[in-house]
Amino acid sequence: MLDAPVRRVIAPGLDAAAAGLDRLGVRPLAVTGLGWLVGLAACVAVATSHWSLALVLWLANRALDGLDGPLARRRGATDLGGFLDLLADFSVYGGFVLAVGVAVPEARLACLVLLLTYYVSGTAFLALAPLLEKRGARGDGRSVLFVGGLAEGTETVLAYAVLCLLPDHAETVLWVFAAMVALTALQRVVLGIRALRPLRTTPGPLPEEIT
Repeated sequence: MLDAPVRRVIAPGLDAAAAGLDRLGVRPLAVTGLGWLVGLAACVAVATSHWSLALVLWLANRALDGLDGPLARRRGATDLGGFLDLLADFSVYGGFVLAVGVAVPEARLACLVLLLTYYVSGTAFLALAPLLEKRGARGDGRSVLFVGGLAEGTETVLAYAVLCLLPDHAETVLWVFAAMVALTALQRVVLGIRALRPLRTTPGPLPEEIT
């Protein structure tokens, strides 16, 4: 929900940082790999209840994830880079929730429910994106067509930051965020049903959400 306006605000800063990395000869895959390692370190910090360190590492992971795209566009974006970037994101997202379950045993049911909602929402996202592209939908320049919803990347950054800041309230935060992800999954399913109906003789316009 917040990704588009946030991207417009931070894009100039990310582009400037990417330009500096480009001048140094840094490769996008190196940034993706470093971001993934930092993300795994954040998960370890969460699992061992080092919440302040986890917050710093989580935000660093997100900053690096924001940099590899602009850098790739400068040095030549590749399908491999897009694939590894998405894989790194999903593994850190899930690993963070698993780590909270280790650190906060009473929140384990909420962690499991959140992971289930991730699974459904992520499946809808990954299945829907190429099918919408076949029907002419256009993305924002990223390697995969991103299908929006209530809970996107920005909301995930905020939710995980709140978990690090308020670990004593982790169960409540997880239930609220799981509900948001579940609603996002429902949005994507409804959008898929609307957009993927058999084409009429004269195809109509795509739903506004994906144009």
